Amino acid sequence: MAMYRNILRSTNLALKSFLKPTHRIITHRVQFQTTIQAAMNDRRVESLGPQLQAFIREKQALCQPENIHICDGSQEENEYMVNQMIESKMMKRLPLYEDCFIVRTDPADVARVESKTFICTDRREDTIPTPALGVEGKLGKWESPETMREKLFDESFERFPGCMKGRTMYVIPFCMGPLGSPLSKIGVQLTDSLYVVSSMRIMTRMGAEVMNRLDDNNFVRCLHSVGQPLPAPDTGYVWPCNPEKTVITHFPATREIVSFGSGYGGNSLLGKKCLALRLGSVMARDEGWFAEHMLIMGITNPAGEKRYIAAAFPSACGKTNLAMLNPTLPGWKAECVGDDIAWMKFDENGVLRAINPEFGFFGVAPGTNMSSNPNAMKTVTKNTVFTNVAERSDGGFFWEGLEKEIPPNVAITDWLGNENWSKDSGKPAAHPNSRFCAPIDQCPVMDPAWEDPAGVPISALIFGGRRPQGMPLVYEAFNWQHGVFVASSMRSEATAAAEHKGKVIMHDPFAMRPFFGYNFANYIKHWLSFEDKPNLQLPKIFHVNWFRKGSNGKFLWPGFGENTRVLDWIFRRCDGQEDIATPSPIGLLPKPDALNLEGLGKIEMEELMSVPKEYWLDEVQAIRKYFNDQLSTDVPSQITQELDNLEERVKQS
Repeated sequence: MAMYRNILRSTNLALKSFLKPTHRIITHRVQFQTTIQAAMNDRRVESLGPQLQAFIREKQALCQPENIHICDGSQEENEYMVNQMIESKMMKRLPLYEDCFIVRTDPADVARVESKTFICTDRREDTIPTPALGVEGKLGKWESPETMREKLFDESFERFPGCMKGRTMYVIPFCMGPLGSPLSKIGVQLTDSLYVVSSMRIMTRMGAEVMNRLDDNNFVRCLHSVGQPLPAPDTGYVWPCNPEKTVITHFPATREIVSFGSGYGGNSLLGKKCLALRLGSVMARDEGWFAEHMLIMGITNPAGEKRYIAAAFPSACGKTNLAMLNPTLPGWKAECVGDDIAWMKFDENGVLRAINPEFGFFGVAPGTNMSSNPNAMKTVTKNTVFTNVAERSDGGFFWEGLEKEIPPNVAITDWLGNENWSKDSGKPAAHPNSRFCAPIDQCPVMDPAWEDPAGVPISALIFGGRRPQGMPLVYEAFNWQHGVFVASSMRSEATAAAEHKGKVIMHDPFAMRPFFGYNFANYIKHWLSFEDKPNLQLPKIFHVNWFRKGSNGKFLWPGFGENTRVLDWIFRRCDGQEDIATPSPIGLLPKPDALNLEGLGKIEMEELMSVPKEYWLDEVQAIRKYFNDQLSTDVPSQITQELDNLEERVKQS
């Protein structure tokens, strides 16, 4: 990159020395620079391994970009790309902070598009369970590889052929996980989006060092386009996308990801949900480990004893807040390893070890503030890209939840660009799924071992979601099999991270419903199989619910930093304290007074920890119907047994 820039600088100086700065001469100079750039990158492509070279050349012929640029991940390169986005008015600097920027998408391109996300396998049953007769399957979408490739690459479907005309194809070598970790995976993404390049630089280990470590015979192939060749039609938005043709596809057999039409989030940052979870879960099944939608954190008690936990919640249900927990109990310390994805494998001693495959945070902005997550707020004040948040007239950002944290007399421009926003408009200032994309090492509570290639040892696995009724604050599974049942039967209130409207209670098993890379019934069997493997130290499994509401409609539990009190109980259970738990129909509950509530004030603990019989009988029927409808005869017998046992315990309570 430096050599390339030196050539351009020399060219500029030479041209300036004997040419007059007329418009025609400037045009010739730009053309000359472009020719040099193309030649340099052409030679760089030719220097790559034969498999990677063939991948790039094949997609170059398909997409027909004007140029190819191999990303080196340098600061100089990033500044160049950021400046290009600023010049095109696609990005704007937020001058109140250090190197922070705001981006507004086309309103048609704002969230995960589950209805357009496919797993492509030869057999349908390898991807999704066979639902009951007449029932719509909701555990993923399938298409055959042949049919999907035709829809992607045949000219008659108007997707990839010629989709990058007038644009540059960026080649992004990236690593998920610490470089050198036996759990890490390397991918190469081809994209025509500058936003994606800048975001992937934050979210993954990206650039020249990764390219140097790339095994030419073993890398994940990722292709992405915004689907808007130049000259682009006037849509009224500078954000390029093609929502009518959007599709996100995965080919597990060939380790390929192909995404078209969306430039947003996990639809376009293909290392995130696409590789780390959908393809990741397939690789984990094949290689004997777990790829999960989980945060990882370390907690240290006042005695200096430390344990690590991994916790699964659906998107926008508090994973980032818990991962960056600011403990309120004196003497406790919490440290972050990751806030969204965990790759976990049992080591030679039978200990489950976890790495965070990501290198940045892609967190939901609304609701994040100095009360709910002070560490996140400290993280995002430099080197951060904000997407679809609101903008303040003093050069700062704004979203719902920050009303008490902005100076007076500051005007707000909403995420759609409307000036002088006010709450009286009845519309949100920031999109409910607006995001911050920030480097992970800026977080003030990162765990010292967050990049340990061996991973951190996991003592407990926690599952949970938004359950306003009936679900107690915390309970422990009776054993591993029961814990797998608890995770597979999870339900949660829908959030803005997906397409679903309204606050309906949705089944979200393992918090992985949108991210399974293969048949969910087989996914359950994969988890169950570890109980029979010798010499494994299986973590305890828990379920939590920070979101239960009382009869007055208000939350019964204060949450946020006070969740340390629940982690304290979990910590002590992992330490083998038997006298702090009591059996209930659904699992092991904390005994009365087992939770440390000192200094918390009035908490309706009886209501918060109650297990209403009629509610749970209804819950059993909802779970049974879900399994029967969605998995039909594919339900593992162990799960049916656990459901029958739960029903019997509830009836007898």
